[in-house]
Amino acid sequence: MKLFRFFIAAVLLLAASAASAQLPSVKLKSLDGKIVDTSKLSNGGKPFVISFFATWCKPCNRELKAIHEVYPDWQKETGMKLVAISIDQAQNINKVKPMVDSEEWEYEVLLDPNSEFLRAMNIRNIPHVFIIDGNGNIAFSHSGYTEGGEQEVIKKLRELTAGSKKTASKKASKKK
Repeated sequence: MKLFRFFIAAVLLLAASAASAQLPSVKLKSLDGKIVDTSKLSNGGKPFVISFFATWCKPCNRELKAIHEVYPDWQKETGMKLVAISIDQAQNINKVKPMVDSEEWEYEVLLDPNSEFLRAMNIRNIPHVFIIDGNGNIAFSHSGYTEGGEQEVIKKLRELTAGSKKTASKKASKKK
């Protein structure tokens, strides 16, 4: 019986740590050539979205276009931001900036030409979206895109920001 309890406790601990895993440290370049450490990605205590894409991936581009249409509203409502990670390889990397510019995406775009961050995040297929909560923990993960799928992302962002607003008001009440 003690062994069974130990096993259950170990499984629960592993599940909890996996659900709140921090981002791995991989050095990527931004479109303007700056080095960015992925473990330091943040949004000032507010949630943010990481979206893995490639210029050749039609579902990826449809998803990023759909989010682009509502991005200002989402930012205003939740304070979120989106970091788009291109996995285009070296021979195609010169296509990323022209595509981002032509689509007028306001996202922070990072380049992962060797798929190091992709592998570190254990991603098998793109598009793949992660929502990172205000504490840097992975709060949501989803692979693939179908029309309207971005609604699941905003729903989770709303849940996270509603939860953080409740926590902030509780802390403010205790200080009074």
